[in-house]
Amino acid sequence: MDYIKIRFSDDINQLNSKMNSKIEETIDDMFRSMNPIFSFSECIWKPQMDIYETTEEIIVVAEIAGVRKEDLGVEISNRALKIYGDRAEMPRVENTTYRLAEIQYGKFERILFFPVPVDTNKVIATYSNGFLQVRLGKLVVGGTYTIPITDR
Repeated sequence: MDYIKIRFSDDINQLNSKMNSKIEETIDDMFRSMNPIFSFSECIWKPQMDIYETTEEIIVVAEIAGVRKEDLGVEISNRALKIYGDRAEMPRVENTTYRLAEIQYGKFERILFFPVPVDTNKVIATYSNGFLQVRLGKLVVGGTYTIPITDR
């Protein structure tokens, strides 16, 4: 299976900032696993996604169960896709002791960059059974075309 290589930045300062953010996120996850109420920062979750491509298109599948279609947004440019939304928290049951609380709620946002330009006019997004699927047609760049020659 070939994977799409996604490059976020060549800037070292941004990379360092992202590494520091990842360290904070890891520490936050560690403490949250011991006590779900404890958190250093606002809980922003990242839905899991699959990205794959064919010769004609790039396909993104996002697992976002529990998010209403009205609370979901998709933005596209010819080089990036932004998926964002908000999953409302389910009401807590009174007079109970939670032994495990892993389901994340709140706002989320993912920005994915593509290795090739996509045709923003050839995008189809569907949402079914908790999965968002976005199909993006690739933009044909630098192809060879046969030009018919006519008489004057």
